Amino acid sequence: MVRRLARQVRPETAQVIHQQARGTATRSGTAGTRPPKKEGADPTLAEILRAAFLGLPRGYQLKTVARALIATAGSLPPRSLSPSHVLEVDQSIAQGGYALATRLYKANCLRQILRWLWENHGAPKLDAHTTRHTGLRPRNVTVTDDERAAILAAAPPYMRMWTLMCSDMAIRSGTAAAIGPDHYDPTRRTLRFTTKKGARQTLPVTGAIQELIDVCDLRDPRSFVRQLHLTEKRHGNGRAPDPRQQSEGQLDHTWRKLLTAAGITRRIVPHDLRRTAAVAMLEETRDIRDVQALLGHRSLQSTIWYLDHDLRPVELATLERIKRPYLVRKELKA
Repeated sequence: MVRRLARQVRPETAQVIHQQARGTATRSGTAGTRPPKKEGADPTLAEILRAAFLGLPRGYQLKTVARALIATAGSLPPRSLSPSHVLEVDQSIAQGGYALATRLYKANCLRQILRWLWENHGAPKLDAHTTRHTGLRPRNVTVTDDERAAILAAAPPYMRMWTLMCSDMAIRSGTAAAIGPDHYDPTRRTLRFTTKKGARQTLPVTGAIQELIDVCDLRDPRSFVRQLHLTEKRHGNGRAPDPRQQSEGQLDHTWRKLLTAAGITRRIVPHDLRRTAAVAMLEETRDIRDVQALLGHRSLQSTIWYLDHDLRPVELATLERIKRPYLVRKELKA
C-alpha cells in the first residue's frame, strides 16, 4: 500500500524563476519559453528603441510610438521589420480616437523612427507605408477682453488663479493646476516650472496673480489652486472638498459651468487663453522670439502654429528698404 501511494503522489517539478537584466521574469521548463540569446546575435527592436527613445521625458510622442513598435515587433531584429508590422502600428494610431493633430504628430513620429532604423540599423525602408494626415489647420480662437473680464468676475478665487495663469502668463492649464509654493520665488516674484517637453521655464508673476499668492500659505506644499479651493470650501460649508475636485478634468468641468455663468455661449477652451496671450505678445513686441520665450517652446515652428492666422503681411515699404545696402539701412535706422 505504501508503494501504491508512492506511485500516486509524485513530487511536483519546481519552477525556477530567472530574473533577466531588463527586470522581467520568465519561468524555465514552461512551454513557449524563448531560447537564450546567442552571443553575437543582432539586437532586437525592443533593445534598440528602449535605448534610444524610452528615456525621453513624459509627453514625447516619439516615446509612445516607440512603445507601440516594441509591442508589435519588439522581439525581431530591425532587418525583419515588415510592412505588416508598420501597418498595424499605423492603424492603431488612425483608430485610436485621437484628435487630428495628435494623429498627425504620431504618424510623423512613426515615419521618423522608421527612417532612423533604415539609416542606422539595417531595417528596410518602410516609412512610405504610414498614413499622411492632411487638412489640419491650427485652432485660431482667441478670447476678447470683455469675455476675459466676464470670466474673471464670475470665477471663485481658485478658478481665477487658474484662469490668470493661463491668460496672463500663457501657462498650460494642466501645469497651472499643479504650480505651488515649490515653484515660487518670493524674492524675485517669479514662477519656475517644467514645461510639457521637459524644459525649465521662468516667468515673472503679474500683479493679479501676486494678490492671490499672498492669500496662500507658502509653507503648504499643495498647489495654489488647491489651497484656494480648500479655503473657499471651509468658508462655505465647513466641509473638506473631494480631492478629485482639484483634478484637471474637474477644473475643465467647472470651466464650462463658469462660461455659462459669465454668459458666454461660444466654445472657449482653457488653451485658448494661452493662444490669446501669444497673439497679444506678438502685437505688443512684433518679435516672434518674445512669443517663443513666453510659450516656452524649443522649436520656433511650434510657436508659429499658435500664430498662423495672426502673422502680419509684408509691406511694400519694407521690401524697398531691405533692397538697400546694409550700411545705408544702418544709417537710416540711426
